[in-house]
Amino acid sequence: MKVTLIQNAPRLNRSNLSKVLEIISASALSCDVIVFSELALNGYMLQDKVFEDAWSLDELEVLAEASLQCDIVIGAAIKSNSETYNSALYFSKGTLVHQHNKVHLPNYGMFEEARYFFRGDTISSFQTQYGKAAMLVCEDVWRAQTLSELSLQKPDIIYVIAASPARDFLDEGMLIEQQWNALLTSTALLASSHVVFVNRVGFEDGLGFWGGSRYIAPNGEMKVKLEYFEEQALQIKINPTDHALQKWLAKID
Repeated sequence: MKVTLIQNAPRLNRSNLSKVLEIISASALSCDVIVFSELALNGYMLQDKVFEDAWSLDELEVLAEASLQCDIVIGAAIKSNSETYNSALYFSKGTLVHQHNKVHLPNYGMFEEARYFFRGDTISSFQTQYGKAAMLVCEDVWRAQTLSELSLQKPDIIYVIAASPARDFLDEGMLIEQQWNALLTSTALLASSHVVFVNRVGFEDGLGFWGGSRYIAPNGEMKVKLEYFEEQALQIKINPTDHALQKWLAKID
C-alpha cells in the first residue's frame, strides 16, 4: 500500500481545490492513497468567512471522480443546511466513502473553532479497499475518550490530519511536537494501528504551521518524518497486515 503525504500551505480561500486536483493528478498513478491536511480546501483562519467559503458535498463531486485513480483523504469546511463542520473526507472509487466531522473543537488560547463550527458526534471506523480505517482531525487526538474508542475499534490504519500552529519553543525543539509525538505513538500502540499524520505548513494571520508530518507503525516506531515549515510530498509504503501480531497480543488479558 503506497501512501502519499502532502504537507503543503493552503491559501485562505476556495482556490485550494484546483491546486489539490493538480497534486492528485500528478501523484495518482503512483500511489494508492493520498493524504492532505486539515482544512486543506479552505485554509484555517476562516472565522466569519466560514459559511461563505464552506463546501457542499455536491461541489466536491470532482474529488469523487479523482478518486477513481487513487483514494483521497482531505480536510474541508463542509456545510449542510445551516450547519458547518470541520470535516475529514475519504473518497474512493468515485464515491465519498466516509465523512468524519471533528468532534472536539478547541476553544482556548489562539483557537476559536467552537464559535464557527458545529461539533461532530461520533468517531467511527469504516471499511476501505486497503482495510479498516479511521480518520481524526487534530484536537480529536487530544482526548482520552478518542483513544479509548479506537483501542476498541482497532482499525488497520488511522489518518490524523491537522493544522497545528508552532508554539512553545525549547532549546531541544518544540514542546508541541513532543506532545504530538507522544499522542500519536500512544494512538498507534493502543489501537494496534498504523498512524499517518499530516500537518500543514505556511502562515495565516500571524500563525505559523510547523509541518513535521509522519508515519508511526503499530509498535510505536516512527518510520518517517517530513521537514518542519517546508512544503513537501513524500510517498511511504505500508503493509496493512503488518500489525496482526500487535492486534493478537492486544486480545490477551
